[in-house]
Amino acid sequence: MKWLLAFAMLVTGLVDAGELAGYPETGRIERLSADADQLLASDAKVRVLAEGFKWTEGPLWITEGDYLLFSDIPNNRVLRFDFEQGIRPYLEKTGADNLHPGDSPQGSNGMVLDGAGRLLLLQQGNRRIVRMDASLDKPAKPFSPVAENYQGKRLNSPNDMVRNPNGFFYFTDPAYGMLYGVDDPNKELAYQGVFRLAENGELDLMDSELTHPNGIGQSPNGGRVYVAVSDAEAPAWYEYRVNKQGDLVDRKLFFDASAFAIEGHGVPDGMAVHSSGVIFATGPGGVWLFSPDATPLARIYTGRLTANCALSADEKILFITAHDSLMAIALK
Repeated sequence: MKWLLAFAMLVTGLVDAGELAGYPETGRIERLSADADQLLASDAKVRVLAEGFKWTEGPLWITEGDYLLFSDIPNNRVLRFDFEQGIRPYLEKTGADNLHPGDSPQGSNGMVLDGAGRLLLLQQGNRRIVRMDASLDKPAKPFSPVAENYQGKRLNSPNDMVRNPNGFFYFTDPAYGMLYGVDDPNKELAYQGVFRLAENGELDLMDSELTHPNGIGQSPNGGRVYVAVSDAEAPAWYEYRVNKQGDLVDRKLFFDASAFAIEGHGVPDGMAVHSSGVIFATGPGGVWLFSPDATPLARIYTGRLTANCALSADEKILFITAHDSLMAIALK
C-alpha cells in the first residue's frame, strides 16, 4: 500500500516503550495484515495505566503540558493523566449543572480544543456543548454555552466532536445521555444527527439518517470524516467527503461490523486517526486498525468494553478509554 509504505520510510527503529513498561499488561493484539507492523511493534503490549472509574470516555491529548484529559461520565468529572504524577482531578461537575426536568445527571463526554485553544465539552446531561473560559492550566467554571438548540429544539446529548482544518466542528448527537434514550419523552428532535458547528455558534444538520451516530474522526487533511454507528442491530463505520463549503457529502459505508458484534463485546464508538491515515477505531473487542481504504490491519483486544482512544502529539502512544480503565499501547 503506497500510503503506508511512504509513511514507513520516515520510521527509524522502534519506539522505546519507556514509561509504559512498568504498567501491568492486559489483552492481546491480533495482526490481520503485515502492514500493521509499520505501527505496532512485534512485542507491543496493552498496558493498564489506571482503573476503578465508572465509564471512561472522551480522551484528549493536551500538547502544551504533555498530558491527557478524559471523562469519567457517571462520576461527572474530567481527570488528568501524565507519567510524572499519574491520575489527578481536573474538573468536577462537568455536565450536570442546572438540569432541566428529566435531564440525566451525567458528566461531559467528548472534548476538543477550539481555534483559540480553549476547551469545549460535550455535556450529555445538559444536552449542549460548552466552552471553559478559564485557561487549560487553571481549569475552572463557569462554562459558556456554545450550542444548545437546533431550529428551536434542544439537542439530544452531544457525544463526540472533531475540529476540521476548515474551521468547522463536526459532532454527533445520539440519545445516549438521555434517561430513556431515543424513547425519552423529553427528546425534541425526531432523529439522531450529525451536525456542523461554526466558530460563531451557527449549527447546520449534515445527516439525520444514521440510527445511533457516536464516535467521529477525520482524515489527516480533513477531507474525510468518519462516523461510528453504535447500533447493536446494524453496527458500522461510515465515511463522508468534506466539500469546499464544509458540507459532509457522499456518505458511504466504510466497514460493516455486523458479523463481529457479539453481545457483550461492544459496538463501534470513538476513534483516532494517525498521520499516516490509519484509523484506530474502538469497536467489538477493543480497538480496530483500518487502512484508509477500510482494510482491517489489526485488532487490539482490551478485555473490556472499549469506548474511545486518542494519540499523543508525537504519535508514540495510543491512549484507550475502556469501561472502568485507562489503557495505553506504545506505537512505532
